[in-house]
Amino acid sequence: MLKLDDARERLLTIARERPLGGERISVDGALGRVLAEDVISPRDIPAFDHSMMDGYAVRVADLARRATLPVVGEAKTGELPAPLAAGTTMRIFTGAAIPDGADAVVMQEDVSRDGDQASFLVVDAAMRPRIGIFIRRRGEDLAEGRVALARGTRIRPSHVALAATCDRAWVTVTRRPVVTILATGDELRAPGTPPIPGSIPESNALAIHAMATGAGATARIAPIALDLRDETQAAIEEALRSTDVLVTIGGASVGDHDLVRPCLEAAGVVLDFWKVAMKPGKPLMVGRKGDTVVLGLPGNPASAMVTFALFGIPLLRALQGDRQTIAQAVPARLLAPIRHTPGRVEFARATLSRDGAVLGVTPLANQASGAVTSMAAADALLCIPEEAGALEVGATVDVTPFSELGL
Repeated sequence: MLKLDDARERLLTIARERPLGGERISVDGALGRVLAEDVISPRDIPAFDHSMMDGYAVRVADLARRATLPVVGEAKTGELPAPLAAGTTMRIFTGAAIPDGADAVVMQEDVSRDGDQASFLVVDAAMRPRIGIFIRRRGEDLAEGRVALARGTRIRPSHVALAATCDRAWVTVTRRPVVTILATGDELRAPGTPPIPGSIPESNALAIHAMATGAGATARIAPIALDLRDETQAAIEEALRSTDVLVTIGGASVGDHDLVRPCLEAAGVVLDFWKVAMKPGKPLMVGRKGDTVVLGLPGNPASAMVTFALFGIPLLRALQGDRQTIAQAVPARLLAPIRHTPGRVEFARATLSRDGAVLGVTPLANQASGAVTSMAAADALLCIPEEAGALEVGATVDVTPFSELGL
C-alpha cells in the first residue's frame, strides 16, 4: 500500500502531465474559474492623485500663515480641476482629482464655510494638515505593467473587481474539466423510485457530482451499472468517451462481485495504484487511458466522499492549474479522546468549536464508513497519524475544515 502523500503526489503528477486548454470568457462570468494567464495592469492604479474625503484642497504652507482662505472653484469626480493658486482653497469631493498645486485635503468637518471664505480649525502648528493627508496617490495600489492577478488564481468576487479595474472585459481561464461519475452495484436505485427489497437509494454519485461541480468541473452522472461483467464493461467503455476524469464508485475491492478493476483493465485503463494506507478509503484506484484520468472510489458513502475530498478535489484543481491544490490543515486542541490502531493514517469526522483564540475539535462517535449522518453532522476531518495509538484530551491535532475540502 502506498502512503497517502506518495499516492496523492503520483495522482497530481498525472494531472500535471495533462494540462487542459484555455478559453476566453467575459469577466462577469469568470467567478470560480482558474486564470490561464497573468492579468497585467495597463496603467497606474489609481490613475491619478485623488481625494479620500469630501473637504477642501489646500497648500499646507498657506495654512501656516492664515486660517481663512478664499474658495476658488470645485473639484468634482469625472473631470480635471483647474490648478490651485497660492493663497486659495478649492472645494473637493471624494474621488475627485487633486488640483495641481494642492498638497493636502482638509476634511469638511474641520472647515466652516461663509460664502466664498473657508475657515480652517488651525489653532496651533500641531493641528495643521500634513502634506499628503487624505490624498490617494497615483499608482499607490498597482503600478503600470505589474501583475494584478497571477496565472493559477481561482477567481473570487474581489478578483473580478480587480480585473475590471485593469480594464479587462475578457480573461483567459482553464476550461472546465469534464467528470463522468459511474456508480456500480445491484443494490442501488435512483432516489425517489419504488423501493425493492434489499435495495438502497444511490447517494454517492450525487455527492461526488456536487463536490466536482463546486471544484469547477462539468460533472455528469452515468446510469447505474449492475454487478454483471458485460454491463459493467459496457458502462465503463461508454463513460470513458469524451471525459477528462472518470470516477467509479464501488466494486473496487477484491470480492466476487467487485468487477470494476478487471473491467477497467479490459477497457484499456492502465492502473497506477489501487491501495492506499488510509482509513477510510484503502481500496482507492488511480489509472489512466490516454488523456483520461480514472479515479476508483470505494462504495461506502463516507469512504467515497472522504477519498474524493483528499484525491478527487486536488486532481480537479491541478487539472485547472490552480496554484492551491491540496487543502491546508490547521492545528486544533482535541476535546475528546481517540483510540487508533497504528498502521494507516485515519481521517475522523469531527466538529470544530472555538474558545476565544483556541480552536477545538471533537471527533464524532459514529465513524462507520456507511454513515451519511455523521458526514452531514461534521464540518471537518481530523487527521490521526498512522503511528498514533491513543490521543488524549488536550493533544494538538491537524484538522481540515470541510469548506477547504469541497465537502
